[in-house]
Amino acid sequence: MDGNNTKVGAPSGTMTLTDNSTGKSWDFPVLEGSVGPRVMDVRSLYAKTGMFTYDPGFMATAACRSSITYIDGDQGILMYRGYPIQELAAKSDFLEVAYLLLNGELPNPEQKKQFVSDITHHTMVHEQITTFFRGFRRDAHPMAVLCGVVGALSAFYHDSTDINDPYQRMVASHRLIAKLPTIGAMAYKYAHGQPFMYPKNSLSYAENFLYMTFGVPCEEYVVSPTLAKAMDLIFILHADHEQNASTATVRNAGSSGANPFACIAAGIASLWGPAHGGANEAVLKMLARIGDKKNIPDFIKHVKDKNEHEIQYGFGHRVYKNYDPRAKVMRETCHKVLGELGIHDPLLDLAMELEKISLSDDYFISRKLYPNVDFYSGIILKAMGFPTSMFTVLFAIARTVGWIAQWTEMIEDPDSKIMRPRQLFTGSDERHYVDIGERH
Repeated sequence: MDGNNTKVGAPSGTMTLTDNSTGKSWDFPVLEGSVGPRVMDVRSLYAKTGMFTYDPGFMATAACRSSITYIDGDQGILMYRGYPIQELAAKSDFLEVAYLLLNGELPNPEQKKQFVSDITHHTMVHEQITTFFRGFRRDAHPMAVLCGVVGALSAFYHDSTDINDPYQRMVASHRLIAKLPTIGAMAYKYAHGQPFMYPKNSLSYAENFLYMTFGVPCEEYVVSPTLAKAMDLIFILHADHEQNASTATVRNAGSSGANPFACIAAGIASLWGPAHGGANEAVLKMLARIGDKKNIPDFIKHVKDKNEHEIQYGFGHRVYKNYDPRAKVMRETCHKVLGELGIHDPLLDLAMELEKISLSDDYFISRKLYPNVDFYSGIILKAMGFPTSMFTVLFAIARTVGWIAQWTEMIEDPDSKIMRPRQLFTGSDERHYVDIGERH
């Protein structure tokens, strides 16, 4: 099969593939999306040709159809249900965005009030879950705790695990969105030996999380409006990101019919990887390794040396080849938070200097290696007082909304099937057993 001999069909909406070795040709339907590139439907490829496609990392494969999130990496575009992320970040709040992702439209006043009430009144967790935490070591990574506890939710909420019941799916969705901040805050408290804080129904989603994380029973905790706004914005910017590794994991797990709590736990496990959700944690570790502003030129020299393996975390993105639209929003928030809090942290000063130097360096400019959302979110979260081990937990809290929306879409898609990728086998051909005494 020669790509150079592949031609787009006439207005019939087909694409013809020709195998030069045999001269055979096959037509495949071409599907049109609302925006973005056209897609060749190769579901019948093996039946027609006896061949599979080979696409490590699924760089050129659409595994599903979705109407939730659209990304144009070349143009630096990110849209939730058609709304540019910049508009939602400037005008909306996280629970409104959550409603949008789940339902496809922005809510009217009555719908938003009901949705906020539904989420708010699901924020408490079963009291026995507090004893479940005691099985973890105090120095356990919060993501390990989060993954375990979320997976265990199906043992506590049997009345919302039937994926074929739309009402149970909705209840499970609301429970997960509501309880993730509570469980995340509990993971923080457990690691620090502090008592768990029960949620307050009078607080907003972001305020409640900050209260449960940093509040203590012995004194009143007043949530900073600046920090609450920054937290809400971080949640919005991380709510969904199309078919990334963790979302694909949730869909993969869900395709087998697994319950929603197990599927989200699988997504959390995938998100934990440093190449995915752990990138902002890697940024802070990188800055700590650089140590001082005077060491930046030497660090950048190592980054530019192709014979070395130094990585400048927080710059560039696998999808965005121009710029990360979330980073532009986050950069403004980052400088605002640091300014209003009056924080003077050498590590944060170092980050700002690295940003300044990189944005003016031809090496990074020519390769379009601009700061991404992970660079700024790590800086903001450190300024807010979160340890680096909690960064990915916050990512998981925000992304749960997107995972739930994607999982629900998959369940309701009549074309959805259990995921079963093919392979290019490179192992031994058939061979026969040799008794151990005869082996050399």
